[in-house]
Amino acid sequence: MDLFNFSYMNTGALIWAIVSIVLAIVGAIVGYFLFVKPDKKQDNKFLAWTKDFFSFKKMLIEDLLKIFYAFTAIYITLSSFGLIGTSFFGFILTLVFGNLIARVVYEASLILIMIWKNTNEINKKLK
Repeated sequence: MDLFNFSYMNTGALIWAIVSIVLAIVGAIVGYFLFVKPDKKQDNKFLAWTKDFFSFKKMLIEDLLKIFYAFTAIYITLSSFGLIGTSFFGFILTLVFGNLIARVVYEASLILIMIWKNTNEINKKLK
């Protein structure tokens, strides 16, 4: 398959891909100048939330990390019970160290977010 041979693609799909790229560029530029760039305070709560969302003042990753941690901890705990019949020692190792490693990884991720939050608060106080 040739890298630049698009004959295998449907012509309509190729045209739609090009139109999508152009619309995405236009939408990003318009969105930037409408929501991110303005320095004025928005009275509309939805527009204020949208500005904070697109300028990354409202971070969603913290909540997502907490949900993914709960999922990971439950998954590791439940899947470790599948090892009881094979190896009790493997069950204990997976149950204890699997959850411990997951906790350390998620805490390290959350520490980075807390550093960002604290730095952002200090920056706001300095202004």
